[in-house]
Amino acid sequence: MNTFGRRFRVSIFGESHGELIGVVLDGVPEGLELSEQDFEYDIQRRKSGAKGTTPRREEDRPELVSGVYEGHTTGAPLTIVFRNNNTRSADYSLFEAMPRPGHADLTAALKWEDCQDPRGSGHFSGRLTLPVVAAGVVAKKMLQDATILDETPLNSVEAKIVELGGIARDFSTALEMTEVMPQEWQDAIDKAIEEGDSLGAVIECTVPDIDPGYGEPFWDSVESVIAHAIFSIPGVRGLEFGDGFKASAMKGSEHNDPIGPDCRPLKNGAGGVNGGITNGAPLKFRVAFKPTSSISKPQQTFNFATGEMDTLEVKGRHDVCFALRAPVVVEAMTAIALADLVRLK
Repeated sequence: MNTFGRRFRVSIFGESHGELIGVVLDGVPEGLELSEQDFEYDIQRRKSGAKGTTPRREEDRPELVSGVYEGHTTGAPLTIVFRNNNTRSADYSLFEAMPRPGHADLTAALKWEDCQDPRGSGHFSGRLTLPVVAAGVVAKKMLQDATILDETPLNSVEAKIVELGGIARDFSTALEMTEVMPQEWQDAIDKAIEEGDSLGAVIECTVPDIDPGYGEPFWDSVESVIAHAIFSIPGVRGLEFGDGFKASAMKGSEHNDPIGPDCRPLKNGAGGVNGGITNGAPLKFRVAFKPTSSISKPQQTFNFATGEMDTLEVKGRHDVCFALRAPVVVEAMTAIALADLVRLK
């Protein structure tokens, strides 16, 4: 299904080359100040155009269709849509006979018996992360009015790329990601462009001021709910909290987080979660994104029209590294997950 959440329900709809895409949000409290301008900052962070991203440019203007009146949410379902204007569907005609390796072309055709919309990858496209970002803007506003155990609201969710193409970032000397991209990353992107290939990346997300008490044991643990949301982002291949996979090679004395006099951990090997519930330390996790499946470098794959193996060179407009535009998507999914776990004032 295309709906996430219980208290805060997020439903996305549309296809990459259809008339529009959008999201319906149910469970948005009444009285939140909301306008189209509130979405501008995060939408700009997701936009394409920089080196390594797709040259497809869309206006990406949010239209608030329902749930808002005179600048405030009404409590009714909130609907936001975005028009698709810059489409080139002919670029995708080849993939019916030759599904792209690593992509959803074949699985979609098999599941829906060739009834899916293949244009621009249809409902599987990264274009559908745009309404997710819009939902994240609303979720972040909700979290600013939310509390769990005390009166301190959650004020920020922050994500950044920490590794690109297998090259880790040196945070001791580098500037902030918003200011400059490390030269090693620029060189890796240039090389991938030259070779017609693509790159993956690792994004780290932190919620620095989260209170203890978010989450439930087992099915609705903080890790479970966030993982459900994060793995819904196209191209995610891995997720780890705190020490993550390194914890399997550590001793308990190394991984355990001593508890301080304020009832909060003195370090953060658990990534801010114990027993599925936030423990007062910053919530911290890392997300691994695969390299983009659509590459112009020749690949061998099966041609269903000829019944033989054939060479595929993907044409069209695709990201060399779509993770470059993904930090804001990771933030949005995290905010959506946390908004589904809170009790509003």
